[in-house]
Amino acid sequence: MTDFAIAWELSRGRFVAALDGLTAEQLNFRLHPNSLTIGEMALHVAGVEVSFATQLLGQTPVGDLERLRMAATDGSVNDNPFPFSVEEITPARVAESLLASRALAEQVILEPTPEILAKEIQSALGPIITGSGALARLAFHPGYHQGQVYLIATSPGFPSGAPSQPH
Repeated sequence: MTDFAIAWELSRGRFVAALDGLTAEQLNFRLHPNSLTIGEMALHVAGVEVSFATQLLGQTPVGDLERLRMAATDGSVNDNPFPFSVEEITPARVAESLLASRALAEQVILEPTPEILAKEIQSALGPIITGSGALARLAFHPGYHQGQVYLIATSPGFPSGAPSQPH
C-alpha cells in the first residue's frame, strides 16, 4: 500500500465515521445560504474520487457515476446547481455513493502504476495536475471535509439526534 493510500484510508475513514448515523434531515441541514450541506459534501467527496479515478483510468462515467462526477464541481466550486436534490440526499444514497467512489479510487490509489502517477488530468479546481498530484489531493480531501462536518454537526440549530463526532 502506498503512502497516498495510507493517508487516504485514514482521512476517508474519519470522514465516513463522521457521517455514521446522520439522518436525512441532518445531512440536508444548511448552516448558511452559501455553504454545502453535509450530504452535499459527502457526494462532493465521492464526486472528486470518481472524477480523478475515471480520468486516471481513461474511463467515462455514466449514469449515477456521471452525476457523482458532476458533484465534484457543480454547486461547490462553480455556480451550477448541485446535481442531486434535497430529496435524493439520503443516508442510503450517501453510503452507496461513497462505496461506488471508493471502488474506483482504490483502483488508482492502492498500487498506482508509473503511468497513473505521470498522467495529466484536470483537477476539480481547474488546473492540470499529474496523477501523483491527484493522489495527494485524494488523500487530503476527505479530511478537509471531515472538519467541516464536525463544525456543522456541533453548530447551534443542527437538528437533534446527532451522534457524537470524533475530533
